[in-house]
Amino acid sequence: MTQHKFITVIAAVCACFVASSLNAATIPAGTTLTVSTASSVSSQDPVGRTFAAQLDQDVAVKGNVLLKAGTKAFGKIKSSRANARKSEPLTLELTSISVNGRDVAVKTNSFQPGSSPRTGRQARHGHTAGTLVVSPGTKLQFQLAQAATF
Repeated sequence: MTQHKFITVIAAVCACFVASSLNAATIPAGTTLTVSTASSVSSQDPVGRTFAAQLDQDVAVKGNVLLKAGTKAFGKIKSSRANARKSEPLTLELTSISVNGRDVAVKTNSFQPGSSPRTGRQARHGHTAGTLVVSPGTKLQFQLAQAATF
């Protein structure tokens, strides 16, 4: 009798695993993710600081919507002007998307919001003039550098 229960439990676990695998969906590398920032970001913020955003548009693959507009997303500052010795343009990247209550890691390209350098010297050294602030509600576009499975 105990062996029968054990086999039943194993079968149920396998069935759950198969069902969850069937529900998993992959978004291919190169897919554009348009987000709207939920918090402000400044070129004076330190590298590694995180920011919140949400998907601005549905993400569909082969006609199936995999991520709905409004889905929470999170990113981090990859480079900034916070360190005076290594002043670089503000560069952002997405790091995760919240799906069904869990954060799924994503790898995207880097994105540089804002204007181009103001002088030739700034352009040669990769600097921008003044402090750049990305306000809440600003739309940013990132591309997946690697496929993401949700």
